Amino acid sequence: MSEIVVDGDPLPFTEGQTVAAALVAAGRVAWRTTRVGRRPRGVFCGIGVCFDCLVMVDGTGGQRACLVPARPGMTVTTREDDDE
Repeated sequence: MSEIVVDGDPLPFTEGQTVAAALVAAGRVAWRTTRVGRRPRGVFCGIGVCFDCLVMVDGTGGQRACLVPARPGMTVTTREDDDE
């Protein structure tokens, strides 16, 4: 099984999984919060229509985790600064 690095910790994933699928498989159903009210968000639509599952991938922010295929060694940051 391969691994991605999420917030500094290794996270295993199965070939063909998206970043969101790997996070959910590991028990993480929310990984960011809304700007107003700080409500938890994770995968909502699962098909790239909404923006609830945003993460930073290899230094590029605003990536929809449900659309990004997990690749060995990729670095994912789940908590972006939503105030910017």
